[in-house]
Amino acid sequence: MTTLALIALGVAALTPPTLGVTRSPQWVSLWAAPIAAVLALAIAGVAAAPTTPVTGFALGATLVLSVSAAATGAGPLVLAAFRIARRQPDAGTESDTPPAAGPLRGGRVIGLLERAAVAAAILAGWPEGIAVVLAVKGLARYPELREPHASEQFIIGTFTSVLWAVAVCGVGRALIT
Repeated sequence: MTTLALIALGVAALTPPTLGVTRSPQWVSLWAAPIAAVLALAIAGVAAAPTTPVTGFALGATLVLSVSAAATGAGPLVLAAFRIARRQPDAGTESDTPPAAGPLRGGRVIGLLERAAVAAAILAGWPEGIAVVLAVKGLARYPELREPHASEQFIIGTFTSVLWAVAVCGVGRALIT
């Protein structure tokens, strides 16, 4: 079961970057990557539950795959969360909707680094690190958060990213302990 959990973590790490850039029909590029990542993580979680703690190479693989899946897996999930949020009745009219890129620039790279840092903090047994990462991100983005729709984009993106990283690390911790 450990092997299945590690393979599923690898799929959760590799699926979003590969499916998210396909030139297939629009629904595939919009929804296939987040759905596949969530399914792979669910399989990893179910497979990790009954295992004994990993050691040696499996421990290293667990740590690397957990941080990789946490960092790369949430990108398409964040975009899906933005699409869902724009469809809500309180999202405003079409003219009020921000452009696809949004008011906050560099969010993909910042999100990738944020998720990697959150995952590393959790796997290192330092959950206070999440607060440090979020505080640094909030302070760095503070001047930009006054733009229209920026605070909503910041909150939705941050919550989605952190929830994904915590879920992936939960699977990693299940394999480690």
